Amino acid sequence: MTKDNKKLNQRQEKILSFIEEKGSVSIGQIVEYVGKVTRMTILRDLDKMLKLDFVEREGVAGRAVTYRISSEYSILKKIDVEKYFAVDSSERKINPIFNENIFDFLNDEIITEEEISDLEKINEKYLHSKDKLEKESPAILRREWERLIVEFSWKSSQIEGDTYTLLETEALIKEHRLAEGKDKAEAQMILNHKKALDFILENPDFFFQLETEKIKKIHAILVEGMDVKEDFRSHGVGIGGTLYRPLANKKELSRMTDKLSETVRNIKSPFAKALVALLMISYLQPFEDGNKRTARIVANGILHSHQKAMLSYRNIDVLEYKKAILLFYEQNNISYFKELFLKQFEFAVENYFG
Repeated sequence: MTKDNKKLNQRQEKILSFIEEKGSVSIGQIVEYVGKVTRMTILRDLDKMLKLDFVEREGVAGRAVTYRISSEYSILKKIDVEKYFAVDSSERKINPIFNENIFDFLNDEIITEEEISDLEKINEKYLHSKDKLEKESPAILRREWERLIVEFSWKSSQIEGDTYTLLETEALIKEHRLAEGKDKAEAQMILNHKKALDFILENPDFFFQLETEKIKKIHAILVEGMDVKEDFRSHGVGIGGTLYRPLANKKELSRMTDKLSETVRNIKSPFAKALVALLMISYLQPFEDGNKRTARIVANGILHSHQKAMLSYRNIDVLEYKKAILLFYEQNNISYFKELFLKQFEFAVENYFG
C-alpha cells in the first residue's frame, strides 16, 4: 500500500483534518472552510482522497452528499501518542467493545509495498547469516537460537510483569537455577516461553497456515502449570488502563478466532500475517490469561514458518509496547504498533546470527 498523507498537498491535508474534526461534512461546508478556491477544485481534492480511501462519500447527489473519514484511514493514520495518553483513560473517546468490522481492513495493505520491500531486503541478511552458520558452524547457530530464546522469554515475560532480570532468566533456562526471592510462577512463565519457542523450532511449518487449534496449542504450552484454563473463557475480563472490554461469550470468541485465522490465511505477506495475528489475539483476549504471550509466540511462529527472522523484543520499551496495544484496543489504530513491530524486526536481524 503506497497510500500516505504525503501524497496530499497542504490544502488537501487541511480538508482531511476538517472532515476528521467535524465527522461528516458537505461540499459546501468544505468550500466555506477552505475559502479562495472553486467548488470544482474542492471536488478534485475530494476525488483524490476517495481514490486513496482516506474519505468515504455518503448520499446520492447534490446537498445530500456528505464526506467522512474512512475506516481504512482511521486504522493507519498517525496519532500523537503522547498527546493521546495525556488524557485520562476514563475521559478518552474510545470504542469500548470488540469491533468485528476491523476484519474488513486487515489485509496486505496494512504494510506498504515499500515497507515490505525493505523488510525482505533486511531478511536476506538473516537468511544468509543463518544458512552460513548452518553449514560452517552448527554449534554457533545453536547458541544464537539459545540467545534469542533467552532474550525473548525474558522480555515477553517482563511485559507481563515478570521481575526476572536477563541474567536471572539466562541462569534459569541454561542452568535451571531459580532466582532468590522470586515467585515460582515467574520462573514457570519464562520456562513455558522456552517450551513454546522450542516447539516452533522443532515444527517449522506448524504456522504456515494459521488455525484456531494451533493458537490453542501454543496457549496450552504457555500456561502449563500456571492454573489457567486452556480453553476459551466463558466470562468477561477487564484490562488495566482502559475502558475497552473484550467479548465475554465463549461461542463468539471461538467464532472470532476462527475468523481471525481465516483472515490471516488470506493475507499474502508473512509480515502482515504476523502483525495481524499479534494484534488481534491480543485484542480478542480469548483466554483467561496468557493472551499477549500467545500472540507474540504465534506471530513469531508465522514469521519462522515463512523463513523470516523472529522477534525477541529485547530492546523494546515495555511502556511503549503497552501504549501501542491500548491504542489498537481503543481506536483500532495500527500505526504505532506497526512502527514498533518494524523496528523490532530490523533489530532482530541486526543482533542475531550475525
